[in-house]
Amino acid sequence: MNILVTGGAGYIGSLTCVQLLAAGHTPILLDNLHNAKAAVVDRIAQISGTRPTFVRGDVRDRALLERLMREHSIDAVIHFAGLKAVGESVAQPLSYYDVNVHGTLVLLEAMRAAGVRTLVFSSSATVYAESDVMPLAEDAAKGPVNPYGRTKWMVEEILADAVQADPAWSLTALRYFNPVGAHPSGLMGEDPQGVPNNLMPFIAQVAVGRRERLSIFGDDYPTADGTGVRDYIHVMDLADGHVAALQHGHGRAGHHIFNLGNGQGISVRQMLSAFGLACGRDLPFTVAPRRAGDLAAYWADPTRAAQALGWRAHRDLAAMCADTWRWQSLNPLGYPEN
Repeated sequence: MNILVTGGAGYIGSLTCVQLLAAGHTPILLDNLHNAKAAVVDRIAQISGTRPTFVRGDVRDRALLERLMREHSIDAVIHFAGLKAVGESVAQPLSYYDVNVHGTLVLLEAMRAAGVRTLVFSSSATVYAESDVMPLAEDAAKGPVNPYGRTKWMVEEILADAVQADPAWSLTALRYFNPVGAHPSGLMGEDPQGVPNNLMPFIAQVAVGRRERLSIFGDDYPTADGTGVRDYIHVMDLADGHVAALQHGHGRAGHHIFNLGNGQGISVRQMLSAFGLACGRDLPFTVAPRRAGDLAAYWADPTRAAQALGWRAHRDLAAMCADTWRWQSLNPLGYPEN
C-alpha cells in the first residue's frame, strides 16, 4: 500500500517508516520539522536501501494533503503529527488544540475528499483516568488530566463519531504507553529538542555527558523500590504495532482501539540500573520531591492487540537500554541539523 505518514520524520514516525518499507509498503513522509530533522530521511534510506518521498509541510494544510493523496495514490494514512509535551500543553493549550485536534479534522476532511478511508491514529495512555486498578484495558475509565491528554481523547471521540455517521471509515486509535529504545543499528533513535521530557532520553544524555545527573522525582511511592512504575515499550515493537494495525484496519470498516504496551511495569530505579549495565557505569542521580500529577504506577493490558492484531511486544528492558545507548553514543548530539 501507499501510506501517507504525517509526522513521518519524528521519533516513532520515522522508525515506523522503516518497518513499513520492510513489510513492502511505500511510505510518503509529511512533516513540518517542528520537532524533527530532515536528516532522518537519509538514515531511513541507509537502513532500508530505499529513500522514501519526504515533503515538508503542515497537517493543517488541506490543499497540500489532498494533492499528496492524489499524486501518490494514497491507500491509507498513519497520523503521528502533533504536539506531545504535557507541561507545554498546560502552558500553551490553544496551540495543542489547534495542532492536535484541528489538524486531525483537516486531515479527515482531506481524506474524505480523496476517498481515503483508512486511518491509524497515534493516541496515548494519557486518555485514561487515574486508577489504582492495573493493568489498564481499553475499556478502563477515561479522564485525561492535562490538555495534551484531552486532545488525544477528543480526537478519539471524533473518530468514533465519524464512523457512526459513515460506516465506510476504518479508523484505528493506538494508545501508547512509554516508547523508548532505538533502531538496533544505532542509526536512528530519539532526538528530543531541548531538555528531554521523558525518562529514557534524559538518562541517555546523562550517560553521554550532556546532562550532569538524573533527578528521580519521588522515592516514597507505594511501589517495590519507592519510585514510579511505568509500562515501557521498545519503539521497534511499537513500529511493528502500527504495521499490524494498518494491515488489520485496511478493508475492515469500523472504529478500532488498541493498547500498545509491554504489559508490565518498570520502575525508575530499575531503568537507571539497566541503563548503567548497558553503558558500563553507574549513573549519577539525586532524589527530588514528587511532581504534581504523577501516578505511582500504571501499565497496559495489551491482550486485545495480541488477539486481534497478532501483535505483542518482544524486546525486553536490556534491549531497550542497549539500543538507546548505541544510538546515543554514536550520535551524542542527535541527528545532524537540517
